Amino acid sequence: MDTDTGMNPRQLTLRYGCNPHQTPARAAAPSGQLPITVLAGSPGYINLLDAFNSWQLVQELRAALDLPAAASFKHVSPAGAAVAVPLSPALARAYFVADLELSPLATAYARARGADRVSSYGDWIALSDPVDEPTARLIGREVSDGVIAPGYAPAALAILRRKKGGKYHVVEVDPSYTPSDTESRHVFGIMLEQQRNTHLASAQDLENVVTQRRDLPATATRDLLVALIALKYTQSNSVCLAVDGQVIGMGAGQQSRIHCTRLAATKADTWYLRQHSAVLDLRFRRGLRRPDRDNAIDQYLLDTLTPAEERVWRECFRVVPQRLNADEKQTWLQGLTGVALGSDGFIPFRDNIDRASASGVRYIAQPGGSLRDEPVIAACDEYGMVMALTGVRLFHH
Repeated sequence: MDTDTGMNPRQLTLRYGCNPHQTPARAAAPSGQLPITVLAGSPGYINLLDAFNSWQLVQELRAALDLPAAASFKHVSPAGAAVAVPLSPALARAYFVADLELSPLATAYARARGADRVSSYGDWIALSDPVDEPTARLIGREVSDGVIAPGYAPAALAILRRKKGGKYHVVEVDPSYTPSDTESRHVFGIMLEQQRNTHLASAQDLENVVTQRRDLPATATRDLLVALIALKYTQSNSVCLAVDGQVIGMGAGQQSRIHCTRLAATKADTWYLRQHSAVLDLRFRRGLRRPDRDNAIDQYLLDTLTPAEERVWRECFRVVPQRLNADEKQTWLQGLTGVALGSDGFIPFRDNIDRASASGVRYIAQPGGSLRDEPVIAACDEYGMVMALTGVRLFHH
């Protein structure tokens, strides 16, 4: 770390870039000081890409919904994001936090982490508010690479500084920092420049309702905003499903919209199936680590495993469970309703609506502008969905 000016340096020397052979690497402020202070660890190039994107996400969730917000970031896209909505007993068990007293900020992170716990393994965490002790205790027991937040309570910082033997990356960000309206990057030796995406999603984006059903309850507005703000910091193409103040399925970086929708919906189905009593009552082998439990649950919900996978999977349990059959899964999934779907680009075909309906989607926000808007609207009307055309594309590369 190059500390030209005390705690806030003009630049940080990084271990390497995206890959170990990409050296040298650094993070530098064009002018003045960097808006971050590294309190523990030594974050790398990818860590900071995740940190800066995820920090913007939670800042915008906080501003839009006036609730503490959290994001669980992996590979420059959110695995999950959420605001502080109280957990049901089933969700607390599914997220492995039923034994903890959670603050609102800790609740937001439990939700963000719980969206897709397998993908969140080794995540970068962003928190909208100063980190309190309950949140630090929750972070302390999860496998994570680092955290960015606008401050840390002394007891919380002490907990985080002990994580990974002192190598856990803890970054404090100046919440008053505002970047330039113009951003640039170099690709293939050529500088690309554009106006920064300063659009802030709000309820006004949802006013152009084009379906027969027009009612958007406050909870649906909240969930659509969670989805849209998460999409703004997700590698496009992307589709996001949200409910109960949190992302439940993110379909990121696919080349076709239907694959985005299938991926997001499949993840949402898994999220909901994790709350099934058969999953909550699984009897794991004593001492099994949290990531191994997450993987075992993920495999439990698959239809088939290879013989080798089956052998390893069975070793995770004190009592090997009977799998849910297709009918049991489908019956349970019928309880997943009131889901919000956001799309970063226009929805071109009704196949996206058909697949979304199977995972409980009832509210949709998308830019519109496709030549096939009318068939897509008609499909929404068939399912009794409410769809708003925002007129704003949210691609992020």
